Amino acid sequence: MKSNLCCALGVSRGESNKESSKPVRLSQQLDKAVTTNYKPVANHQYNIEYEKKKKEDGKRARADKQQVLDMLFSAFEKHQYYNIKDLVDITKQPVIYLKEILREIGIYNVKGTHKNTWELKPEYRHYQGEDKSD
Repeated sequence: MKSNLCCALGVSRGESNKESSKPVRLSQQLDKAVTTNYKPVANHQYNIEYEKKKKEDGKRARADKQQVLDMLFSAFEKHQYYNIKDLVDITKQPVIYLKEILREIGIYNVKGTHKNTWELKPEYRHYQGEDKSD
């Protein structure tokens, strides 16, 4: 079968064997030694940048509860569901303090399509009433 294939392609059997016996990978001799040795570093550049950014932000201080509520309500006017990370970024408040406030005004979704997100309790949803009146 192989001879038929070789004849069909116009290649002799000997040439075909020579081609298949050639090594695919060849070693190369280098002119000079490789000198790009990487030395271990205690603190990489991206770690230094992260620490600097973290230091600039500082610790998150608790703002007045009413201010935080205003920020949360304005955020929930834009979107119905938020995860805790996004709310922390929006309000710049400590996670524990934010969860404390969210337990009063929100519902934490554990199941469904909006898993692990917060939404406002029905009594705080002003945007629903506005949608129905339009």
